[in-house]
Amino acid sequence: MPVSAARPTIPTERFAARLAAAQAAAAEAGLDALLVGVGPDLRYLAGYRAMPLERLTLLVVPAAGRPRLVVPRLEEDPARRSAAGAAGLVDIVAWDETDDASARVAAIVAEARSGPIGDLAVSDTLWALHLLRLQAALPDARFSLGSAVTSPLRIVKDAAEIELLRLAAEAADRVVEQIASGPLVGRTEIDVAREVRDRLVAEGHESAEFAIVASGPNSASPHHEPGERVIAAGEPIVLDIGGLLGGYASDITRTIWVTGGDPHRGPDDDFRRIFAAVRQAQSEATAAARPGVRAERVDEVARSIIEEAGFGDRFIHRTGHGIGLEAHEEPYVVAGNETPLSAGMAFSIEPGIYLEGRYGVRLEDIVVCTANGPVALNRAPLDLHVVAG
Repeated sequence: MPVSAARPTIPTERFAARLAAAQAAAAEAGLDALLVGVGPDLRYLAGYRAMPLERLTLLVVPAAGRPRLVVPRLEEDPARRSAAGAAGLVDIVAWDETDDASARVAAIVAEARSGPIGDLAVSDTLWALHLLRLQAALPDARFSLGSAVTSPLRIVKDAAEIELLRLAAEAADRVVEQIASGPLVGRTEIDVAREVRDRLVAEGHESAEFAIVASGPNSASPHHEPGERVIAAGEPIVLDIGGLLGGYASDITRTIWVTGGDPHRGPDDDFRRIFAAVRQAQSEATAAARPGVRAERVDEVARSIIEEAGFGDRFIHRTGHGIGLEAHEEPYVVAGNETPLSAGMAFSIEPGIYLEGRYGVRLEDIVVCTANGPVALNRAPLDLHVVAG
C-alpha cells in the first residue's frame, strides 16, 4: 500500500460503542470503575495514542456516568484531538504539575459512588509507578486486571479492523518478497534488518516494530536478535517481520534458502524434511481454525504433525497468538486454551522446528476466522523459496 494511499479509519461511532460496551461490562462485573492507562486499551476505547510518561494519563470509565480522560496539562491538546475527545465522548480533566493526579482520580471515582469504593480494574500495562500511587490514594479499593473487561471486547475484530490488518499483512508480504529478491549473501543480519524496517515504512507502516533476520545456525533461535553475522551461501534465513499500519499490527515469517548462485549449495535432505513438516503443520492448522473449534485444538493439529515427523521436542513455542492493536494478544493458540474460535478473531499460525547448532524453519500467516472458515491475510508464498541471494 503506497504511503500516500487512503486507508480506512475506525469510525467515531465505533469508539462510542466501545466505551458503552466497556461501561456495561464493568457494571456487569461489579466494578466501580475501569481505569485505563497508556497502551492498547486506551487506543481501543478512546483512539488516543498517548505518550508513556511518569505523569499519569488515565481513562476513568465508571460503571455509571460519563467517562473522563485524566491527562497532564501539557498533554491536554492531543487528548482533546483524540477520537473520543474530539467527538465529546469523554470529559477531559487536565492536571497541573503540582497537582496530585492520583488523588484527582480517586475523587472522580468517589463522585460516581454513593458508598465506599469497592472494586476497580486497571489496564494490564499500567506502570507500577502509577498503580502504587493509585492504591495509596484508594486504600480501601480492591484492584484487579482490566483485561477481564477489555479482552472480550477486543478479541473479535470489526470490518474496519480486519481491513487494516489485511493492508498491514499485504504490505509485509511485499517487504518479504523484496528482501528475498536480494542481495543477501555477504551482508550482515543487522544490515538486512535495517533494510526491512525501512521497507516496512516505505510500504505504509507508521512504525517497524521488529525485524528478525536469523541466518544459518541462528535460524534455530526463534527470537534471534540480528547481529554482525555475515550471511553465507548454502544456508537458510528466517525472516520474521512486522510493524503497525493504521495502528494495527503485521506479523509474517518466511524461511528462505540462499545459494549464492551456486546450484550445488541448495537445501540438504534434512532441511527439506523439516521444512515439509512445518509447511504441512501450518497448512492443516490453518484449515482447522474454524468457528467453534477450541484454540488448543488448532495447536494440537500443528503439533501432532510435527511430532509424527519426529521433531516434537523441537517445536518449542505455541502455534500462534492473537493480533490487532498489539502484535501479541488474545486468543493464544496454545495447549490449555479452551476458548472457542469465533468469526472476527484474528491470530497467527506459526509452527516451527529448530535444530540447535544447525538451522530452523518457521512459517507464519495471519489468519482471520470467518463464518465460512479461515482466511489467510498474508499472500506471500509459503513453499520453500530457494534464491540466489
